Amino acid sequence: MDGFLDDTCGGLTELRVHGVSGTPPQTTLHHPHPWRVAGDAVTGFYRRWWPEGRPAGGDADVPGARRREAYAWGGLTSGGRALALWLPLLPFSLVNLAYFMLPRPPRGRWLRRLAEAALRLFALLLTGTMVGAVTRASVDLFGWQCTAPGRACTLDGAPAFARWLAETQAAEPSRRLAVAALAPLLVVGLLWWLGRRTWRRDEQTVVPPGGGPHARVPLARPRLWHGGAPVWRLRAVHVSFAAASVGLAVSGPFAATRAGFALTVANAAVQAAAALLVVLPPIARRLDPHTGAAAPAWLTWSCQGLRAAAALALAATGCAALAGLGPGAAGRQLPGIGAGAFQHALTLGLGLFLLAAVGALAVMDRPRGHDPVERRALGGLSAWAALMLAAGTANVLALGLLFWTAGYLGEPGAPASPGPLPVTLFLDDTIWWTAALVPLVALGALAVAAVLWRARRAESARLAPRVAHYYGERNAQAVAAVWGFAALTDRAGLVLGVLTGVGVAGYAAVTAAGHLGLFPPVNGLAGALSSAGSWALVAVGLGLVLIGRRTYRDSRLRRTVGILWDVATFWPRAVHPLGPPCYAERVVPELVARVGRLARTDQDQVIVSGHSQGSVIAAALVLQLKPELRRRVALLTHGSPLRRLYAAFFPAWFGAEGLAAVRAAVPWHNLYRLSDPIGGPVFRRLDPFAAAGHGPVSDDPVDRYCWDPRRPALGEPLPEARWHSDYWLEPSYDVAFDRLVRVKTPA
Repeated sequence: MDGFLDDTCGGLTELRVHGVSGTPPQTTLHHPHPWRVAGDAVTGFYRRWWPEGRPAGGDADVPGARRREAYAWGGLTSGGRALALWLPLLPFSLVNLAYFMLPRPPRGRWLRRLAEAALRLFALLLTGTMVGAVTRASVDLFGWQCTAPGRACTLDGAPAFARWLAETQAAEPSRRLAVAALAPLLVVGLLWWLGRRTWRRDEQTVVPPGGGPHARVPLARPRLWHGGAPVWRLRAVHVSFAAASVGLAVSGPFAATRAGFALTVANAAVQAAAALLVVLPPIARRLDPHTGAAAPAWLTWSCQGLRAAAALALAATGCAALAGLGPGAAGRQLPGIGAGAFQHALTLGLGLFLLAAVGALAVMDRPRGHDPVERRALGGLSAWAALMLAAGTANVLALGLLFWTAGYLGEPGAPASPGPLPVTLFLDDTIWWTAALVPLVALGALAVAAVLWRARRAESARLAPRVAHYYGERNAQAVAAVWGFAALTDRAGLVLGVLTGVGVAGYAAVTAAGHLGLFPPVNGLAGALSSAGSWALVAVGLGLVLIGRRTYRDSRLRRTVGILWDVATFWPRAVHPLGPPCYAERVVPELVARVGRLARTDQDQVIVSGHSQGSVIAAALVLQLKPELRRRVALLTHGSPLRRLYAAFFPAWFGAEGLAAVRAAVPWHNLYRLSDPIGGPVFRRLDPFAAAGHGPVSDDPVDRYCWDPRRPALGEPLPEARWHSDYWLEPSYDVAFDRLVRVKTPA
């Protein structure tokens, strides 16, 4: 190979780990010619290649002495076309986030285990909600209503396939349902395939032996990144539950017959067995990969047996339905056996129980003193808020699909609404009431936006006089506006709490109105809200389809959408196995192995430089290293959300104890700016004006403040703010880096 590339490992290595949006290696390395020296196209380690030959200067790579290396992991969340399929899986990812937000007080172990079991059951019901929406759209709206004699799919203008099914199977509704059930079964199969494929590609990595004196800290336990067996068990349970729900929709209307009753019982038994298995603690328990411990054999056999039983019940249901199960129960809508109402009531009950349990755990975990690292978002109730957000997102997606299907095949209507029967496809009053909630939540979001706008103005007005002392009167307002906007991130918990409160209160009101039957949602204000909500839900659904289609084709949009998954999928699939894959289960083990290769002797040193989300990965990395390897490692973070977001929302993992363990494990410096809306200090926020214009003075060995925008020279315009980017170009970055260097390198 022409040119120059350092492929040695000894001496000093600056290992850079980028943040969100799949930052390319040339940007991370600040070099136009990156060359992969390890890994693959999905996750790779890159160094600088010099096409003109070996360079000179203090910044150049020196074989066996010093080098710069970048770890690019963005291909896991921003590179693959399968990213387009992840958007509807956001509710599943939010449930996993809720698990890691749970408080973990030492005195509340049993209550926490009960809450975790309830979370797993809630996640299972969420799978039922998502698959149930597809089932209802296909089996009820299409198979039972639209293709029935005299209904919408028998009229001119109906899709050709729908007219063929309606005309040829008019007397056999069970056959229509069996054909219509192919759509939700395809969705179940796709969920299973995505979960299995992404695990094998992105997460199936063995954690190298490590740990040490901080193994009691949850973030330092190797089992956190070793979830193959529990994820497989949970996937088997969820897929079996979803398949049984499809079978139940096909057999339920014929439960009055002997065959229909037997099939209904069989599918319901599969669902009950899945619910029983999912609440057992061992099913999701992760074991340390280095102890040789194994899960109970009966648990593996139970999951395999459940999967086989679900397949047999589904196959028997399909065969019996195609053979003909009779006319079935009468009704304009798909007759059921109360399973949907029972699952809805169970979901509400679990939500109330989790509110009480999370509240009790938050009280037991209440921090003492005024340490900013110990501050809890929403007072420790962020787990419940994330769970409600997951349920709300799932309902938005589900109802959007139902209204779009009804509008495509005919006209959506409530049971009490007037209109011509042939073209009307009926949706329950509870669905219309839930749609009426959408405009109310939108108004709540606008109110929150107005409050944030006022908060930004107030913060800018407070900062402007102090900023003027350093930047001058002419630039004070511009700098204060930048800093005031960045400070809004500290109100993320408030925003989440208000939106959750509006959504839950509104849902309680519309649920009560729907179940009490006070008045149907077809006239007056209720009818207007329901109609507006239905159109909004359809627009959201179509918008997701368009975004997904563009994401599949456009690599730049994939990187933008990937930002969402960079944050949401850092955490493993602990309670929901069908969510987007956890990239950290591959990234952390790969980094542990790479650091071990780069720092083999006491004459070697690796300085891990993590930006933004890369700083979170780096903090998890250092706690997985062997004690003797930690002595050869230092940590430099910048633009880090460790305290601002992770300590606030995930205190059990990144709270005071976890961050203190990182500080005790390796030498550490953290750079931050007041213009950065994401990053911030880890331990102590400094007053940049405390030293009367001479710059901040810190007694904390970790946090280092950076001025942004840069102070202009006399007569110069104010430079642009760098916000969250380009910390690697800061002069203070080089200063902090030099302070961390322990080994001697050539000048």
